[in-house]
Amino acid sequence: MDYWEAAVLGVVEGLTEFLPVSSTGHLTIAEKLLGLDVDDPAVTGYTAVIQMGAIAAVIVYFARDIWNIIKAWTLGLVRSEYRGHLDHRMGWYVIIATIPVGVVGLLAKDLITGDLRSLWVVAFALIGWSAVMWLAERMATQDRPERDLGLRDALAIGLAQAVALIPGISRSGATISVGLFRGLDRVTATRLSFFMAIPALLAAGVYQLKDAFSGDLGAGQAIVGILVAFVVAYASIAWLLRFVSNHSIGWFVPYRLGLGVLLLVLLGSGVLSPT
Repeated sequence: MDYWEAAVLGVVEGLTEFLPVSSTGHLTIAEKLLGLDVDDPAVTGYTAVIQMGAIAAVIVYFARDIWNIIKAWTLGLVRSEYRGHLDHRMGWYVIIATIPVGVVGLLAKDLITGDLRSLWVVAFALIGWSAVMWLAERMATQDRPERDLGLRDALAIGLAQAVALIPGISRSGATISVGLFRGLDRVTATRLSFFMAIPALLAAGVYQLKDAFSGDLGAGQAIVGILVAFVVAYASIAWLLRFVSNHSIGWFVPYRLGLGVLLLVLLGSGVLSPT
């Protein structure tokens, strides 16, 4: 992999990790267009590793919120007055929401990094989950702010993260949609999506570090990808939070549908191979 290819994938990761358009789907498409073997464990590992740049962007952007959550959760383990505080509860919610994606990710690792990386899967997932996003916005009441978050919300959003392991669905698209189905306001659902991404994506990146460097991918390319992903993701986070405060995530549906249909046409005509 050349450095410019690493930078391109960093841009794709940073732009799409937190937008409800599927970063894995876009990275798979980008890797195919660059002539990379998407079934190569080194390429799959690199995809997970550069997510660390996006996760670092979340940590930096929400540093104060994250510190408050960690502090309240830790103190709440020994001091009862912190239990019930939103930050203490948020710590538990993030832990609980991470369990389903962790279990499914480990048990179905070969399937997720293998057959599900097919562009046929990406195309149908882009189209299929677009309907879910549209329905979520149509049914959304948005009458529950962040202080009303509960255990059932964490479990539901955690299950959504697990489903989003299918390339093309989009982790943020899945978690925000389920948050809307649960009656959460759009900004709360989006912030929750960011917080719950941290342990899941960080664990995936660390777990696949060995695969990323098993082939011809060097540390230099990984560093370039991570740094580019960090800068672009930070800007994407700031933009998305402003966007969802006044706009529906349904605005992303036409793009998802168009890309999904285009992929089906290109795959059906033989212009692109599915793997």
